[in-house]
Amino acid sequence: MEMTSRRFRSLIYFALFLSSAAAAQSDSEKCVYTLYVRTGSVIKSGTNSKISVELDDESGRSVKVEDLKEWGMMSSDYDYFERGNLDIFSGISPCVGFPVCRLNLTSDGSGQHHGWYCEYVEVTATAPHQKCSKTIFYVQQWLADDAAPYRLSAVRDVCGQQQMEKHGKTDQPLIVKRYQSHDNDHHNNCDHDNTTTTTRTTTMTIK
Repeated sequence: MEMTSRRFRSLIYFALFLSSAAAAQSDSEKCVYTLYVRTGSVIKSGTNSKISVELDDESGRSVKVEDLKEWGMMSSDYDYFERGNLDIFSGISPCVGFPVCRLNLTSDGSGQHHGWYCEYVEVTATAPHQKCSKTIFYVQQWLADDAAPYRLSAVRDVCGQQQMEKHGKTDQPLIVKRYQSHDNDHHNNCDHDNTTTTTRTTTMTIK
């Protein structure tokens, strides 16, 4: 019952957002961004560190979330970024170009268990009168200073590459592999069952 009520409120909120955004000027148009973050299943994959994310488009515009937990969709006592978790985050921010083609995922290295192994980050973005856009970034890397590659950040970037040019001719999601291979997988739409659409708001930085 509580989940049904929560979904109903979320749908109302989302409908109001679309209505208000449609009336806004194009230069201040807002988008809804939803991120699905998978933590690895190996021992000690989880982390207590603060995770930030920056999403860039091909022109260099970016959306930055300083603390991803602020966009968290789970319950107030939920523990994010734990081993094997699929965590969901959603927020409202000014629109950038679709699809997002660069990810900068960063840990601040804090907490008792700072090391984190991220499998992938799936990003969907939508705006009034636009098709849903999806990019899947396969991170497959430790964000840690005591495990290879001994870095607290991971960047996946295909902006300006031939893959982006090809993607402009298809409705399929943009797939960004760790080693930049150019193929798609089974994630073929912007629908996810049993998830809510409640959103948080953040600001956008223009580079």
